Amino acid sequence: MNEPIKDLGTLLEQINFVPNLKATDKPGVLAELADTAVSCGIIAGEQRNAVLDALVEREGKMSTGMQYGVAIPHAKTELVDRLITMIAISQEGVPFETLDGEPANIFIATLSPPSDSNSHIRFLAAVTRQLANRRVREKVLAAQTRQELVDALTQDSGN
Repeated sequence: MNEPIKDLGTLLEQINFVPNLKATDKPGVLAELADTAVSCGIIAGEQRNAVLDALVEREGKMSTGMQYGVAIPHAKTELVDRLITMIAISQEGVPFETLDGEPANIFIATLSPPSDSNSHIRFLAAVTRQLANRRVREKVLAAQTRQELVDALTQDSGN
C-alpha cells in the first residue's frame, strides 16, 4: 500500500470529482465530501457519519486550508482499504481557515487506511505542487468533467 506515486495522471483517473460544490461553510464542505463518498460508492450509507467524524476530527487538530484557494481535508479511516481521492470545486469560495485568509475554491480530499502512512502525503504533495501554478488553478476551476480536471492537473506541469 505504500507504493510511490509515479504517475499522477493515472491516480487522478480514479478520483471522484464534484465540479459544483454547494456548501457555503467548512462544516458543510466536510458533510458534502462525506455524502460524495457515499454517492460514489466509496463507503456505505451507514458509514457516512463515521467518515464525517474522521474529517471533522482531523480538521479540529489543525485547519487543512492552505493558500491560493486550496484546502486539503483528509482523514484516516478503517472504512477504506486504499487511498481514496475526491476533488471538489466551489466557484463562490468557502471560508476554510486558510493560511492566507482567503476563501477556498479547490478542495482536494483524501481518505486512507490507518495502515497506509504515506500515500496520501505523496498524492497531496504531487497535486499541491501542480496547484502552486496559477494557470493550473484557473484550469481546475474551469473544469466541468473529470477528464478536464485530469488534463488541468497533468498539463502545464513541466513533469
